[in-house]
Amino acid sequence: MAKLLITTQVYENYAWNEDGSLGTGENAYWKAKGGSDYVLKNFKDFNRVTETVMALRPKIEQDNDAYREQIIGWEIVADDYLTDFERSQWEYEGKITYGAQELSL
Repeated sequence: MAKLLITTQVYENYAWNEDGSLGTGENAYWKAKGGSDYVLKNFKDFNRVTETVMALRPKIEQDNDAYREQIIGWEIVADDYLTDFERSQWEYEGKITYGAQELSL
């Protein structure tokens, strides 16, 4: 078996106007703030990977004046694959408390 791993980048808007409101448009200042991993388990449709990612996009991506999350990559991985964050938890804590978020179609 395999799973589809989707990786995102999160951005936060750090711009504030003089009146205390959030800066938007040309006044926005976007700062990268990490990202997330999402998985679709038991993936078998290897000829439609891009189409599957595009179908999942509305469940993953967000875009508003304060916060953005965008897909930056995807790959097919083995069913027992651990993300870097999952592997780090396993190595240091002996358990995975915060695994990749599971998706469904």
